[in-house]
Amino acid sequence: MKSVKLMNKEYLNQIIRERRAIFPAQYNDQPVSEELIKVLLENANWAPTHRLTEPWRFKVIRGAAKDRLGTFLSDTYTDITPEDSFSPFKHKKIKNNCSLASAIIAICMKRDDKERVPEWEEIAATSMAVQNMWLTCAAHHVGCYWSSPGFIKYMDEFFDFEEGEKCLGFLYLGNYEDDDSISSKRSPMEDKVIWLDQ
Repeated sequence: MKSVKLMNKEYLNQIIRERRAIFPAQYNDQPVSEELIKVLLENANWAPTHRLTEPWRFKVIRGAAKDRLGTFLSDTYTDITPEDSFSPFKHKKIKNNCSLASAIIAICMKRDDKERVPEWEEIAATSMAVQNMWLTCAAHHVGCYWSSPGFIKYMDEFFDFEEGEKCLGFLYLGNYEDDDSISSKRSPMEDKVIWLDQ
């Protein structure tokens, strides 16, 4: 029988419940190490996957590539936004998010070539891979934020996608200072559950 190492269950509960979206404006200038990014990606690779399709694909964007992405995203926002809806603040924020992040991981999903499972299952599997990364970030006190703006549908103009691959958003990464104001809340679980015993 395979031996199983006991994990710290209370620490697991703590990490899950203290995971937060930490936004690029909150990041400091300390880089997130390549070693940690590789740990995030490896943990993502162990997400549940129906029929082992492993649909998650990731593109790590750092250095000058972040500036190229920021320019592309802000230009795309300008191109697709009606003049009466255009926000100079949002335009600047899009570009700043890329420059403020230590690294950005493009979250992509590649559809199973044989379409053996519904697309929603492939998206769900990719989302669980992202949750693995997010929890790993929380455990290492690294900030991250999943953004899925409407213009991700234009990312085939920036990336060379495989057949059946598309972008689901961006995971911004950065180190941050401790801040007691970073908190969250949930309504009671009892309001969301019905128990059926008979």
